Amino acid sequence: MVTDAATASGPDHATTGTGAAAPSTDDAGHAGAVPSGRKGTLMRGWFRLTLGLLAVVVGAVWTVQGLGYVSGSVMTDQRIWTVIGLVVVLIGLVTLWYGMRARRRP
Repeated sequence: MVTDAATASGPDHATTGTGAAAPSTDDAGHAGAVPSGRKGTLMRGWFRLTLGLLAVVVGAVWTVQGLGYVSGSVMTDQRIWTVIGLVVVLIGLVTLWYGMRARRRP
C-alpha cells in the first residue's frame, strides 16, 4: 500500500523533501509553536469562559433588580427582569460549561 508522506505524518506536521516530518511552526516560521488548530481551541475556551461569566453576573444583577433588592432603576421590582435575568444566568452557565469542556480537551 502506498501512502502520501503528508497524510502519513498527520495534519499538524509539514513534511520535508525526504518525507520526514518537520517540527510544527507558526505562521512566522517559529519552531515549537502550538499548532493553529489547538491555539484556536484554547482561545475559544477562554472566550466562552469570559462570556459565560459575564452573562452569569449580568443575569444575577437583573434577577435581583427584578426582585426589588436593588433600587434606583426602571428595572426595580419588575418581574419580567427576574425572568430575563434567570434565563441569562442559565445561558451563562451553559456557556461556562462548554468553555470548560473546550479547555479540557487535548
